[in-house]
Amino acid sequence: MKKLILISFAFASLASTLCATSTYKDKQYGHYVSKSHLYDVFKQVQQGTTISQEALAKTFYFYEKNRYRQALSRDFLAIADYTKPATQKRLFIINLHSGKVRQYLVAHGKNSGARGGRVWRSSNKQGSLMTPFGFFKIGNKEGVTYKKKYKYLSVEGLEWQNKNAKKREILLHTASYVENSGRSYGCFAISPEDRWQVFSRLKTALLYSYTGR
Repeated sequence: MKKLILISFAFASLASTLCATSTYKDKQYGHYVSKSHLYDVFKQVQQGTTISQEALAKTFYFYEKNRYRQALSRDFLAIADYTKPATQKRLFIINLHSGKVRQYLVAHGKNSGARGGRVWRSSNKQGSLMTPFGFFKIGNKEGVTYKKKYKYLSVEGLEWQNKNAKKREILLHTASYVENSGRSYGCFAISPEDRWQVFSRLKTALLYSYTGR
């Protein structure tokens, strides 16, 4: 709890420091929003959703500190809150201009938790078949997997502990089993019917895989 309070305070401080001097256009897509507007969106989402407060604070803090250097999406970011069961729509996509939040189903790794349950174990190790944890950047080029013909976007780890995401072949991909609370081999699997809505918003976006650790 103390760590969460410190992160929230740090993010609020970041927002207030350049509040008066920001020149970013808050309401136009394709432009980075100002720090003050970003903080307003953070508070709006904090009060209006069931996303883990810790996950939310960490995500907005990481985004503000890394959005330029990592060339992250100016319009959206996402949180996969794996502390919630697979039967719930636990992939939250946040519009950084309006504060609107859309929710979708997302599967977890077969060794991370029971079918239909939440993630109890997570890992960034190759061969673990577990859901990875940490911050990731979604790619902007769609593809199709060779064997199962899943449509996908690539996933890049942004921290030292998940830099092997590419080696693990971690993807954001479609899979029909998601609707029945099926599990992946560690990938972020979504329902095929949600592909356009999710893919169109998450290209180059920050994704936080929050597993409670």
